Amino acid sequence: MVDRSAQKVINYIYNYKPIVNYGALFSDGSERFRIPAEPRTGDKVRLRFRTARDNVDYVLVVYNGEKLSMEIAESNLTFDYYEIVLPELVERGRYYFEIGAGNVTVFYNKLGVVKDVDEQYDFEVIPDFTVPAWARGAVFYQIFVDRFYNGDPSNDVISNEYKYIGRMVTKVDDWDKVPEAVDVANFYGGDLQGVMDKLDYLQDLGIDAIYFNPIFVSPSNHKYDIQDYDYIDPHYGKIVVDEGDILKDENSENSEATRYIERVTNLKNLEASNEFFISFVEEAHRRGIKVILDGVFNHCGSFNKWIDKEKIYEGREEYEKGAYIDKDSPYNSFFRFNDKNAWPYNNTYDGWWGHDTLPKLNYEESEKLHDYIMEIGKKWVSPPYNCDGWRLDVAADLGCSEEYNHRFWRDFRNAVRSANPEAIILAEHYGNPKPWLMGDQWDTIMNYGAFMEPITWFLTGVEKHSDEFRGDFLGNPDIFWDSMRYYMAYFNENSLQVAMNELSNHDHSRFLTRTNRRVGRIHTMGAEAANENVNKATFRQAVLFQMTWPGAPTIYYGDEAGVCGWTDPDSRRTYPWGKEDLVLIQFHKDMINIHKSSEALMHGSLIKLHGSNKCIAFGRFTDDEAAAIVINCDYEDKTVNLHVGRMGVPNNRMMKRVILTYENGYYPDDQSVMVQNNSLTAVIPRMSAAVYIYKRN
Repeated sequence: MVDRSAQKVINYIYNYKPIVNYGALFSDGSERFRIPAEPRTGDKVRLRFRTARDNVDYVLVVYNGEKLSMEIAESNLTFDYYEIVLPELVERGRYYFEIGAGNVTVFYNKLGVVKDVDEQYDFEVIPDFTVPAWARGAVFYQIFVDRFYNGDPSNDVISNEYKYIGRMVTKVDDWDKVPEAVDVANFYGGDLQGVMDKLDYLQDLGIDAIYFNPIFVSPSNHKYDIQDYDYIDPHYGKIVVDEGDILKDENSENSEATRYIERVTNLKNLEASNEFFISFVEEAHRRGIKVILDGVFNHCGSFNKWIDKEKIYEGREEYEKGAYIDKDSPYNSFFRFNDKNAWPYNNTYDGWWGHDTLPKLNYEESEKLHDYIMEIGKKWVSPPYNCDGWRLDVAADLGCSEEYNHRFWRDFRNAVRSANPEAIILAEHYGNPKPWLMGDQWDTIMNYGAFMEPITWFLTGVEKHSDEFRGDFLGNPDIFWDSMRYYMAYFNENSLQVAMNELSNHDHSRFLTRTNRRVGRIHTMGAEAANENVNKATFRQAVLFQMTWPGAPTIYYGDEAGVCGWTDPDSRRTYPWGKEDLVLIQFHKDMINIHKSSEALMHGSLIKLHGSNKCIAFGRFTDDEAAAIVINCDYEDKTVNLHVGRMGVPNNRMMKRVILTYENGYYPDDQSVMVQNNSLTAVIPRMSAAVYIYKRN
């Protein structure tokens, strides 16, 4: 430990009261300030806290309510690093720091420097909570399969093959046709062979993982109404048996399902589709690309073999009778019927949000259902499928009580991790995810609150569905930073490092459309309006932000090619093969390369560097590297002084600008700027963004 007793005596004699350098105060849950960052039960955890050199009288850590003194263990010309080793970890602990200098006392928690503490913003140390190392800073690519690429026309849905939600399904022959306002029964033919055919493209783009929207057997194009969790949908996989080319007996009660039954429930087609998926994952893995599945476990579909409301499986000897067909069905307890004494079940049952096409699964009354889904969770991350994790649809809705919901996800985590310890478990969630991110349920979430929403409001002033415009949010740094601080505080550091950071996805408008700052949807504005007056300069700023902010940047298929669209279903347009914006694609490649080649951008701590009207800047840093990122969304140039000394960048050293976006494009750059007086002075052109990197020798 460093002895500063003489300096303290001198300070006392001369009544020296230092001015606290608040910008130097720092700690987080990363491996630089908590060792180990992901402790196991029985570990002794070492905490570190940084101050300016010779600037404070003491630092305490308040751990589970007990004040413990920290000592200076390391110093350099700029900082003192205080340390303490906590007792052996036996259960979850919480802590914050108290800093004293003269008559000034402040506290430091997940919000940073605060005058008063609130335990919901305490740091937490959680034994045995680990997230997959491969996912930290990984670049994900989300694919809505029907709209990506048609690699195998023989498995296409055939027009009038079956009826779904009161209408016959349609095969859309014009790949470039925009989705209809009611689109769920329209199929464009995208499939897994199409993704296989484009793996060269995805590998060249630089992605690390594919996240698939649901690919299990389902009658809809979105497939969030699962029909059979055990098989890949043959319309996405392989149809090796296809008996008959026309519908049989058009006057029969279920004639429209005849061809569908032959194609989709035929065991040979189901097994061939699973075999093809095995080969797909093997090829993806050979290229270093992980594969994430969409788990829809809150509800299934009315076509599901367990309920069979649509009589798809009725009379098939190889299938048990569905709960809607037979009161003695082994699946009777899987659903909550309003009157189980009524027969036949022509009354209603619980559906998610009241939709009878989405029967809610009744876990509380069926341990058999619970156990079945646990096996599904294990099956797809185990040999021979070997997928790399699950994205969990409407995960907080599962079950009929919060208590059961947490029990289910604890069991699910144990089941999946027992089968594949490196599988990621990430959930769709809006609001506060903290109760699920305590190390025993989810690893992380789709990051709306601490990513998509703040950057969308700041750069476009438009809500993520394009349903509202807020001029007071546009370019407002205070709203941006306050939102980020509070929502990021819900995460543990490891959860934040793997959070799915999306600009667009299948549920919301395309980010490029949001740059037109218009409110609307396809049925109110029309499809073409989504393409009008978009601002690619703003989009480039958003992508640069995405590739430099903590987490796992996730590209929604086609965003990189310039696809526009209002919210669902218009956000599910096809990938424009042959009509791509090649400059935007190259920009994504360059930004992914910058992201993946920088230790600071992949794993570094985060620090705020600047906030003024329509201009923000932040830093990412490790012991060996620092990055400064600036975004100016104003229509005038700005000069900013960034205190990069707070990231440990020494004076008289050069920071290299590695990329600059501007109104009409971008260019990779090697301009260098010298750090003086602990600051980097950067001139940022209008509607631009830049990344500066410093690497220690």
